[in-house]
Amino acid sequence: MAQEADGRYVHEVSVAIPVYQGADSLPGVVAELVAYTDPSPSADGHLVRVSEVLLVFDNGPDGSAATIRELAAKFDFVRPVWLSRNFGQHAATLAGMASSGGDWIVTMDEDGQHDPADISRFVDTAMREQASLVYAEPVNPAPHGALRNTASRTAKWLFSRMLAGGAPARFQSFRLVLGEVGRSVAAYSGAGVYLDVAIGWVSHRTASCPVTLRAEAGRRSGYSWRRLVSHFWRFALSSGTRGLRLVSILGVAVAVLGGLLAIALVVARLNGDVVIQGWTSVMVAVMLGTGAVLFALGVIAEYIGVAVNMAMGKPLFLVVSDPADGPLGAAPAQPPT
Repeated sequence: MAQEADGRYVHEVSVAIPVYQGADSLPGVVAELVAYTDPSPSADGHLVRVSEVLLVFDNGPDGSAATIRELAAKFDFVRPVWLSRNFGQHAATLAGMASSGGDWIVTMDEDGQHDPADISRFVDTAMREQASLVYAEPVNPAPHGALRNTASRTAKWLFSRMLAGGAPARFQSFRLVLGEVGRSVAAYSGAGVYLDVAIGWVSHRTASCPVTLRAEAGRRSGYSWRRLVSHFWRFALSSGTRGLRLVSILGVAVAVLGGLLAIALVVARLNGDVVIQGWTSVMVAVMLGTGAVLFALGVIAEYIGVAVNMAMGKPLFLVVSDPADGPLGAAPAQPPT
């Protein structure tokens, strides 16, 4: 924390924004953040200042790179972070965390749905509850369709209750984390590890702060249903070994079901209800058993795949210099002939 001349401390906040399709929305987001780059008192009396805004370029399909360069040239608190290729939102967020230097790190989206005015409220909540991690808790529906919002809530509930063992069910990409915690998480997270799972491993206490989400700057979400399903599956795999335990439970359940089916068939045979020895019951038993085995093998194979990626040293992200300043951005010395 920086210290003011009157002895009061200023909570320095680094804002990390993963950028994929932010060419149109980023200027407005950064313009809003300008008002918070000077120390200002929060509702609880804490001095809060946005000391840097890290724009992490995740190699999106639009002109975000040029927009980032323009904003960095215009504002001295804007720091570009360039990734070597597209690694995804969570990896880009972790890259921003690793590059930060503030007492606190706020992660927010590029589309403008998160209000920078909530940052000081996050700090108040963290100080009041002595929490190292504060999630936004939207008081209004997310700016998506009803079907997607319902699927998102269901997935988070399943993760919280069945996979993560009590992790917060309302985690959000709009969050505040203690700086040293966020940077440490970025240092030890391996490939395929879900950001919120990794933070949950080490955060001392988690709190939530009510916020109002805004519209997404008039653009569609970059997440298709296929990517959202893949997102949740990676979420489940990186949450620990509880998925393997569920596989074991499934095996026991199928065994019990098979035993009950066998007893029912024996009783039916003794009562003379089975006149012709049919193959239906055999097929049902075979299909149940085969399906359970294949499902179990699939889950185990996914875990092995995650472990192999980590053992091979696959990086979660790679920060490079601005491509425009290196050999890739060099113009020919002479016009081509």
